[in-house]
Amino acid sequence: MFQSIELQPGIHLHIRPTDQFKTVNFSFKFKHELTNQSASERSVLANVLVHSNEQFPSNPAFRSYLDELYGTILYLDSSKKGSNHYITLLAETVNDQYLSTDGVLDQVLNLLQTVLFRPNLEQGKFKDSIVKREKDSVIQRIESLYDDKTRYAQQRLVELMRPNHPASIGANGTIDAITAITNESLFDAYKKMLEEDELDIYVVGDVNVEEMTSKLQQAFEFKARQLNQKDLHKDVEHPKVEKNAVNEYQEMKQGKLHIGYETNVTFTHPDFPKMQITNGIFGGYPHAKLFLNVREKESMAYYVSSSFSSAYGLLFVLAGIDASKQEKAVGLIDEQLEAMKKGEISQNEIDQTVAMLKNQLKEALDSARGQIEIFDQYKDLGEEFTVDSWVAKWATVTKDDIQEMAKSINKQLVYFLSGKEEMSHEGASL
Repeated sequence: MFQSIELQPGIHLHIRPTDQFKTVNFSFKFKHELTNQSASERSVLANVLVHSNEQFPSNPAFRSYLDELYGTILYLDSSKKGSNHYITLLAETVNDQYLSTDGVLDQVLNLLQTVLFRPNLEQGKFKDSIVKREKDSVIQRIESLYDDKTRYAQQRLVELMRPNHPASIGANGTIDAITAITNESLFDAYKKMLEEDELDIYVVGDVNVEEMTSKLQQAFEFKARQLNQKDLHKDVEHPKVEKNAVNEYQEMKQGKLHIGYETNVTFTHPDFPKMQITNGIFGGYPHAKLFLNVREKESMAYYVSSSFSSAYGLLFVLAGIDASKQEKAVGLIDEQLEAMKKGEISQNEIDQTVAMLKNQLKEALDSARGQIEIFDQYKDLGEEFTVDSWVAKWATVTKDDIQEMAKSINKQLVYFLSGKEEMSHEGASL
């Protein structure tokens, strides 16, 4: 899919020349170790850089200029993956080939350069008013988690299962860490990002590889950086969980049942394709056991599904239920996993899951951004990624494989968030 070129140690360019799109997509992915402090600083930094720069000090002027560039889209995003935090600068613009005038692509490259290297500074540092505004904005984003009870319950489950672990560190950091950010500490984080972060640059569009490589090398003079070599295929280590059941209460109606499981299978594990299918049959799709038996057959849940967090070797079940049905719902969910451990898996379930996985993958690859994200995820596995190669992996998975995968899934913690009127004499935690 992509042609990869090392521009400097720690800096790689990946270009996919294709006439599939009439646009050209750019993605600069800056990777740094994930901690509460780094996530907090970098989420604020992403906001500061995207809303104001030396050429366009005000956001309205910046957005107006993007409109002039035939509706070019440009933004920065902060996210996490595994034990790393990412700041991603993305841009999508129309290809010059489809315009009556040339030069839009060069103007967009200049703008990307401006955003990264020419921020809106005052006496050599970010403007205090902008830093304060963006700190407040990220804090509001974190606080909004409390209002989304499903996301809140999932965050609480992971915090209880993996405290002080990358799995429970939010991509936006913490309110305390953001409050502690100073202009100086934020500017230090900015310099570290440019000088020390591992960087992958992606380009997707109908472009000439040599010409685009030359343009990017001229516009972005990044220096080599020291890399920390990590063992990708290291087995995951799961700590012991202090409690196996926690109930908490808020002002709300529908109860949120979240169950956490551990497994030794991660994204880099040879059995990852098997676990993808196992999760799909358990609760990943509408034909899954959880959906058919817990929601449809028993009417036990408003919604129910499972998801596999391959970066951490964790699997989760999420269900919306009435508080009075907690015990029955947990028992019924347990029964579905137990059935898989006993080998109660049909070929039809396997075939449907493979078809769903295949369709999901193909849909993701329908967009340039999806192609970038898929390649970025799979590129470190040491093998060339193709749809056919992964479909072939799924096609070889047998019922016995899935049964063994199910046996490797161990329940660790049941977390239930429900209304205060349901609170028992046992208090807020069991």
